[in-house]
Amino acid sequence: MATFAAPDGTTLAYRSIGAGDPLVCLPGGPMRDSAYLGDLGGLGAYRTLVVVDLRGTGRSAVPADVSTYRCDQMVDDVEALRRHLGLDRCDVLAHSAGANLALGYATRHPERVGRLALITPSTRALGLEATATLRQEVTRVRAGEPWYPAAAAALDSMVSGRATADAWQAIAPFFYGRWDAAARAHQAAEPGQRNQDAARVFGAEGAFDPPATRAALAQHRGPVLLLAGEVDLGAPPGLVAQLAELAPGAELVVQPGAGHYPWLDDAGKFTATVSTFLR
Repeated sequence: MATFAAPDGTTLAYRSIGAGDPLVCLPGGPMRDSAYLGDLGGLGAYRTLVVVDLRGTGRSAVPADVSTYRCDQMVDDVEALRRHLGLDRCDVLAHSAGANLALGYATRHPERVGRLALITPSTRALGLEATATLRQEVTRVRAGEPWYPAAAAALDSMVSGRATADAWQAIAPFFYGRWDAAARAHQAAEPGQRNQDAARVFGAEGAFDPPATRAALAQHRGPVLLLAGEVDLGAPPGLVAQLAELAPGAELVVQPGAGHYPWLDDAGKFTATVSTFLR
């Protein structure tokens, strides 16, 4: 584990995995310990993964000013990491909510971004939201799963404002391509890995500027990969396809049978897709 200093003096941590040119990896959650990314299905065989713990998560320090948990504020942390690594430009992989941070960085520092891989991305920074129809497209195909009745009922209670305290636990299978022992263990670790206070600030008012981000993405000429999971409730393929329409030349890949964590569902397919893009 190595560290670097953010512009406000907060000590931030990252771990390096593998060999080859650096690939900066931004976790989602939002504000979840990067441990949940693991080694991204063995992607370190192709590049050196520089996996960051965002401020207040994992082994990174808690900032003196908690308002700096806001997504736009953390763009400066990414730039500080680039400088620390001595890179003129950096390739970036971002997962889920981390995509908002990556897009913010590409908006503010377009000349510093090489290849940009957004994995089951959140689209809040662009002002895009998943409709009920898009979510139903991925949930209904799971109707044959033994956990489906309870999960579907919990999801309906959340949509209608009648959710119970355990609703999030009940819908967890919708985020995995297979609800097996590995998925259960991965999901069970989440509560202890997420900084809930920081997560509430991450998307606070002013965190996102969709018109500016859309304009920057439209002008972005670097290679962009958008990887969606075929059965992902968090970032349904139809939503990721809308993001692709805003990024000229972006490559959209839908990984068959995958949920929100495609490297867990099929590491081989995931690493083949991402490593080919990075080459």
